[in-house]
Amino acid sequence: METTINIPKYNLSEEEEKKEILRQYRGLLRVLKSKLKPGDKRLLRTAFEMAAEAHKTMRRKSGEPYILHPIAVAKICVEEIGLGIRSTICALLHDTVEDTDITLDDIQREFGAEVTKIVDGLTKISSVMDTNSTQQAENFKKILLTLTDDPRVILIKLADRLHNMRTLESMKREKQLKISSETIYVYAPLAHRMGLYNIKTEMEDLAMKYMEPDTYKYIAKKLSDTKRERTKYINDFIRPLKEKLEKAGFDFEIYGRPKSIHSIWNKMKKKGVSFEEVYDLFAIRILVNSALEKEKEDCWKVYSIITDSYNPSPERLRDWLSNPKSNGYEALHTTVMGPHGKWVEVQIRTKRMNEIAEKGLAAHWKYKEGKDDESRFDKWFHQIREALTSPNENSIDFLQDFKTSFLAEEIYVYTPKGEVKMLPIGASALDFAFGVHTAVGSKCIGAKVNHKLVPISQKLRSGDQVEIITSAKQKPNIEWLNFVVTSKAKSKIKDTLKEEKRKIAEEGKYILQRKLEGIGAAMNQANMEELSNFYKTGSSLDLLYEIAIKKIDLKELKDFTLYGDKLVAPKPVKQVVEEKIEKPPILKQYDKKDAELIIFGESSDKIQYSLAHCCKPIPGDDVFGFVTTGEGLKIHRTNCPNAARLMANYGHRVVKTKWAKNKEISFLTGLKIIGLDDVGVIHKITNLISGELKFNIAAMTIEAKQGIFEGNVKIFVHDKEELDELVNRLNALTGITRVDRYDTE
Repeated sequence: METTINIPKYNLSEEEEKKEILRQYRGLLRVLKSKLKPGDKRLLRTAFEMAAEAHKTMRRKSGEPYILHPIAVAKICVEEIGLGIRSTICALLHDTVEDTDITLDDIQREFGAEVTKIVDGLTKISSVMDTNSTQQAENFKKILLTLTDDPRVILIKLADRLHNMRTLESMKREKQLKISSETIYVYAPLAHRMGLYNIKTEMEDLAMKYMEPDTYKYIAKKLSDTKRERTKYINDFIRPLKEKLEKAGFDFEIYGRPKSIHSIWNKMKKKGVSFEEVYDLFAIRILVNSALEKEKEDCWKVYSIITDSYNPSPERLRDWLSNPKSNGYEALHTTVMGPHGKWVEVQIRTKRMNEIAEKGLAAHWKYKEGKDDESRFDKWFHQIREALTSPNENSIDFLQDFKTSFLAEEIYVYTPKGEVKMLPIGASALDFAFGVHTAVGSKCIGAKVNHKLVPISQKLRSGDQVEIITSAKQKPNIEWLNFVVTSKAKSKIKDTLKEEKRKIAEEGKYILQRKLEGIGAAMNQANMEELSNFYKTGSSLDLLYEIAIKKIDLKELKDFTLYGDKLVAPKPVKQVVEEKIEKPPILKQYDKKDAELIIFGESSDKIQYSLAHCCKPIPGDDVFGFVTTGEGLKIHRTNCPNAARLMANYGHRVVKTKWAKNKEISFLTGLKIIGLDDVGVIHKITNLISGELKFNIAAMTIEAKQGIFEGNVKIFVHDKEELDELVNRLNALTGITRVDRYDTE
């Protein structure tokens, strides 16, 4: 299904354009008013004029003057992230070094070292994230090094990305998919980790709007249709609380806030429920104006007032007052039973906590002034620095490791002495051991969790008390990598295994040296690389290791040609290796120009393609093509579980695709049907599918248990339109409660 893009007509005269640019710039000055010190206005004017001059011939895809983008980014930095003058100057200049003739020396002359360093960081990030480099995930390290150097770099980059997402309408479809995937995969989790909840939520919603347009529109419409009754319910819920809080003498605000479309969709998927069954479509927020020393006490008093009015769910109490999240978030969350038997989430926090929740890192710095305690933010940065400076190779797994180690939610566990340690969700006893010290992790043989003996692979939960048991004889093995999620544990285990490998590889080096001397070849880097390519080992170290463990016996050495002391691999093998490494065969079949116009259906024989097994697309699904290295072009649905990762890491391999109508080809898909096990219900289903709608059923299984039946039907359909009609007709049958599509094996 091809989405058509309407590029907004931007046709202001030159004079009107100048006025618009000045109007936007004055708007920026207005939001900065409270932060301006003597001399700041002049510096801002210089930055604005420098950027306007540098970008004067450039336009955005929508046709508007490019300078409006840096002004908008600067405004987001001030209004939504709470940054100051220096950051505003950097935001105005953030694209100049990369896209125009302005150099870092020019910026240094005008604004000094601090601004130059931040602009340099932003330029490096752009060249990493926004190019078609296969090294995207590897280069992510550079971004993070800049982040720990000066976190303002990443905050300005997040503002830049947010504005790009807000103006994505004018981009081509495949560009929309690539940018949205990158946003959901890297930038939204990063915004969350920096404590910028509003930005994270908006990024997720905007990414979903382009990646899953139908679902997005469906939930947005449902939200808009139910707005009136929701507002009435919120008012009824709030009324008694308001009276009690006023009576208790609190200075407070109370209001209902709708949940984001993305989080509602996640709930629907996770719990397997329809929109109507998602109970927390909104949250009630109570903001208390409290003195710093009374904050905790006041929040608990408010909690007490709420639970006097409504019954709380004991499992749903979240206390981030006693244990704030590492991104600075503090609040008390509870879920209570409201009127008409509906569960309602209530969030209690103070004005200060709210500012930290919305402005994240910038607000955290503001409140930190004058305090000397190391915050959780600082600890988090310290952990990232530690992970980045480890000598491990720059692997493609780094981004995934970073996501599980640093972007996941965290749990709190305790040492035997009662000290609190923060770990990402999914961390094991072994992660905890490495968190205590590398030496403890390396010698870990087991653990006691809450005084019970458990294996090192035991997953930890918040509140666990963990004691590590060590043995001098223990050493890490490759299986350990399956038990750990933290970057520190992974890198230390890999280091130890590498060291072990090196020791064994020494023996391989000795064997290879003897063999090479025997045929008159030199033991040098060039010959080692030639052999590594021939035997398809990843590196010289792997080559020597495999020789040592007798996996490679070097009998093919006799087929090599010798030029002086240089080895050259036998011709045919060399060609195959080159083909595989440098030129994925599929790329020879078409060039990027043709790829823009691939049509499935009648013209599908123009190019070889296959449908991805992970999401089994059918005509009418929103899809993209992905060039694999060896299996040709694979077609995935844009809401495929692997879509975000593929498009974020390998955007240059994404190919625009659309379906052509073709009623000749059928596609196998599956439906899961759940309903009441009533007499004749199965007959009704089969009669509708094969009798009325004439679909060909490939397989059908029905299981009934205690009055509920679950049926799985595999059927052949021509396209999504047919499938949607079938789902709607099935849902209309009496006794059917759910019909879901699933991907057949």
